[in-house]
Amino acid sequence: MLDVHRLRIFRSVVASGSVQAAATNLGYTPSAVSQHLTALQRETGLALFARAGRGMRPTAAGHALAAEADRLLARVGEAESLIADLRAGRTGVLSIAYFASVGAAWMPHVVRRITTELPGVRLDLTLREDIPPVREERPDLQLVVAPAGFDPGSGFTAQHLVDDPYVAVLPAGHRLADRAQVELAELAEDRWVDNDFARGWCRANLLEACTAAGFAPTFGVEAHDYPTALAFVEAGIGPTVLPALGAVRLPPGVTRVGLLRPTPIRSIHLVIHDAVEHTPAVRIATAALREAVAAVPTR
Repeated sequence: MLDVHRLRIFRSVVASGSVQAAATNLGYTPSAVSQHLTALQRETGLALFARAGRGMRPTAAGHALAAEADRLLARVGEAESLIADLRAGRTGVLSIAYFASVGAAWMPHVVRRITTELPGVRLDLTLREDIPPVREERPDLQLVVAPAGFDPGSGFTAQHLVDDPYVAVLPAGHRLADRAQVELAELAEDRWVDNDFARGWCRANLLEACTAAGFAPTFGVEAHDYPTALAFVEAGIGPTVLPALGAVRLPPGVTRVGLLRPTPIRSIHLVIHDAVEHTPAVRIATAALREAVAAVPTR
């Protein structure tokens, strides 16, 4: 196994033309340089220098090894730079999973901050509604909707970001469109636009609130996502009820109103892989997410 440190000393001797000059350049004693050269020749089993008068010159084997050492030391230098960058968070990959309604509302700010402050970091972004099972590889960061105090799994920590209340989005001319807030039960007679094709936690949370208000909503049409549901509302098909973050960008002519008695709420958390918690990329991403939460009020 070649000693990289000895290769550097050997290369310095070849480049400077003598042990004395190499020792001066490296800050070593001539004796130390000579000892490293002797050890390198013993390790390689090659005569790397030949006497030339009172000096020494590289042999053919010495010239060949010096050329290869240049390439090897260049790669070692690149690896050392990479390690320094990784320690400083200047390069590498940061994986983030997020769900649809925070994608448009928060992720542009997060991505802009990371790519501006750490341009060497490559982002791996994934749209995902659920936390991956234990057998799957999990992202460094994941935005999830979950009840307060949920268990994010071993090796992960959850930080609460915000509580996102549901709102009703009403078509133009709706009887309740001039109100700032309505009771959930006041929408019991409407035919709603469903916006959660996946039948996930957000829809279950909404149905539970409707049950508490004494009714079960009637869905007249089903949309697969919030933007499509909002387009149906704009077309006058009916109201839809969704988390406030999903109603940040509304089409013209529709009205957003708050809900009372009860106000369904979903809790949004950031799940962080403990192994990368203190890296610069994760710190910047976490700070950017909290900035985005503050910049896009849900109430």
